[in-house]
Amino acid sequence: MAEDLGFTITRDFDAPARLLFRACSEPEFLMRWFGPVGWPLTLCEVDFRVGGRWRFAMTGPSGVQNTPFGGTYLEIVPNERIVFDNTFEAPGAETMVMTFRFDEANGRTRLTHHTLFASPAMKAAHLGAGFEVGTNSGLDQLGDVLRAMA
Repeated sequence: MAEDLGFTITRDFDAPARLLFRACSEPEFLMRWFGPVGWPLTLCEVDFRVGGRWRFAMTGPSGVQNTPFGGTYLEIVPNERIVFDNTFEAPGAETMVMTFRFDEANGRTRLTHHTLFASPAMKAAHLGAGFEVGTNSGLDQLGDVLRAMA
């Protein structure tokens, strides 16, 4: 059943894993790429350690900030993997678990972004609301950030 709740996006970048890891863990970089184009992070709190908490919010084109969301870092393996849970700060919100895996070969890194949703309804709601398009839009921006970091 857990397989039915998962969703994976992969993206290859012309950058070493250490740069992707930094871009996915340091607020100065997260604020430049996380979220879809037009919805920048306007709240970015990061306590990057296992057991540490993180909290984000994005502001849309209308200038209205979305409901904050965040969670706890569950696993951190430098330059290889970041695992964290993620919940919107709303009554009854379910929690998803996200894994960023960095696989480097010959100076290029494949980022595997896996989301494990708490229920079929949660998965359907997120995918129906543009989760895939928004995630890919953010990853496009990540490519720009990585080129600037290099």
